Amino acid sequence: MNLEGPGKKLKVIIGENDILYQRPLYEALLIAAKKYRIAGTTITRGIMSYGADSLINHVKVFSVSEDSPIIIEMIDKEERISDFSEIVSKLIKKAGAGGIVYTEDVNVVMYNHSKITM
Repeated sequence: MNLEGPGKKLKVIIGENDILYQRPLYEALLIAAKKYRIAGTTITRGIMSYGADSLINHVKVFSVSEDSPIIIEMIDKEERISDFSEIVSKLIKKAGAGGIVYTEDVNVVMYNHSKITM
């Protein structure tokens, strides 16, 4: 796949404890992105956040419960991200989760797979 040049980034921020189909929502979104053949997806855990519910979520060493913010970033061509963002929104609603889904313009300088074969 040639992805160099103008593209879009789909960014999703949800809670770590959100569940869909008996698995973490972030994992379900990654699997959906892979099935949809989105060019690339990265998931990271945030340190602290608050959103529409105004609750502060954070990670503390001796915390009884954690609901860290999870940041999911996906990059592909504009039309593919636009279509997939609708699927993501539906999956988040189906999970009954809160969060935010938005897009950003990106300029892909390089998109290449490694030469390592297994």
